[in-house]
Amino acid sequence: MARYTEAKCRLCRREGVKLFLKGPRCNTEKCSFVKRPYAPGFHGNKMQRRKPSYYAMQLREKQKAKRMYGVLEKQFRRFFSIAVRTKGATGGILIQLLERRLDNVIYRSLCAFSRYQARQTVGHGFVFVNSRRVNIPSYLVKLGDVIEIRGREEFKKTI
Repeated sequence: MARYTEAKCRLCRREGVKLFLKGPRCNTEKCSFVKRPYAPGFHGNKMQRRKPSYYAMQLREKQKAKRMYGVLEKQFRRFFSIAVRTKGATGGILIQLLERRLDNVIYRSLCAFSRYQARQTVGHGFVFVNSRRVNIPSYLVKLGDVIEIRGREEFKKTI
């Protein structure tokens, strides 16, 4: 499906915080947010003088969540509609759903340096959930699922 393939450091600069989209590079002085801590684009380094409206703050938080988890608008809306239908605080349930994604679980278990690398690991078929190969990064993991990552040697077929 679709995913964001352009400059990832640009997203951190737009949001005004480090989103750690490039893994260990974000902890070095090479991080573009450290070099240029202002918004990208022609008018980025001019100070924004007005206080953002309530809608603007809500939009920035939504965009930050989408970009942090590597989810585009349609999928984010799907997660939001599930969160609205579930009992409890919608925002908390939305974050729980995003944290249950397989690529995020791989990232959180320190098997990948970034969510993009975790997504690639899942997409290449190295991840098995309950002994079944899963190559869908948006797969929702349930409590009690056994997740294992197998190396390249186990994929070789003998003819």
